[in-house]
Amino acid sequence: MEHFQLKRAANVKQALDMAQTIAASPQSTPSTRFLAGGTTLLDLMKLDVERPTQVIDIHRLPLDKVDTLDDGGVTIGATVRNADLANHPLIKTHYPVLSRALLSGASAQLRNMATTGGNLLQRTRCVYFRDTETPCNKREPGSGCSAIGGFNRNLAILGTSDHCIATNPSDMSVAMTALEATVHTESPKGKRSIAIDDFFLLPGTTPERETSLNAGELISHVTLPAPMPGNRSVYLKLRDRASYEFALASAAVVVTVSSGRIGHVRIALGGVGVKPWRSREAEAALLGRAADAPAFLAAAEAALQSARPQSQNGFKVELAKRCIQHALTLATQTA
Repeated sequence: MEHFQLKRAANVKQALDMAQTIAASPQSTPSTRFLAGGTTLLDLMKLDVERPTQVIDIHRLPLDKVDTLDDGGVTIGATVRNADLANHPLIKTHYPVLSRALLSGASAQLRNMATTGGNLLQRTRCVYFRDTETPCNKREPGSGCSAIGGFNRNLAILGTSDHCIATNPSDMSVAMTALEATVHTESPKGKRSIAIDDFFLLPGTTPERETSLNAGELISHVTLPAPMPGNRSVYLKLRDRASYEFALASAAVVVTVSSGRIGHVRIALGGVGVKPWRSREAEAALLGRAADAPAFLAAAEAALQSARPQSQNGFKVELAKRCIQHALTLATQTA
């Protein structure tokens, strides 16, 4: 492990000032990471994948609340623990898809430590990214992608490029994408509000840049819009084993049905995309149609029409289609 400075921030302004100071350092490659639960960052530092010169502890900042908004939505602080968020009455009642997604991820011990902001920023579990002895464009730009032509069974089939096929591992972010969350940040330049679909970036030729965050920018909170009246939501996760396992394919569905026809619908996929994958194609295929098996099949086909499977993960195309169809069936069967 590389040497680094560990500092504790007393408030958001101090955390941002600390990050700005290291950014102005004359060192050749200064970098800062904010530390809350540390369930991803510390692992990657031990593996020598992450090499920050400064780590700023923010876990005691007053960013750990879930509150209602005047418009009926909710605000979720960046340091709210995953376990607390999953079991919060507001989330369980009005956003059950998010609660279920959180409870399907990791272990109880990790959920007790992991935070909302950290979950948004967790890195891929691609074995080549975590192995510093192998080329990885995400870890070392320009070195190549070992997963293309290598072990890629668990990797992405949507949004990939010739430079990276790594999968985003977050369950929470898939549900938040279906809920059309907004990520709020602070930096010395001011505050920003970023739609979650714009927060995550496609790899293109720069897979090392995974989000639209700038250096030293801190996630302060996430907001969810008020739930659609009468909506039903489901998070369905398919994986190799029943617990403590990442998705091979997952689907977050938020839908309303009136007179047997689909009104509002949002669909996001996990386990198959380089980022939490909002499928507008599937949504368009469903809008206004009868809530039945032919419509669900059409949506699944539309969602996977641009899939680019690799040598070992072609099975994900059919798996994701079936995941979408079953999630839609579950969400609408009592509507």
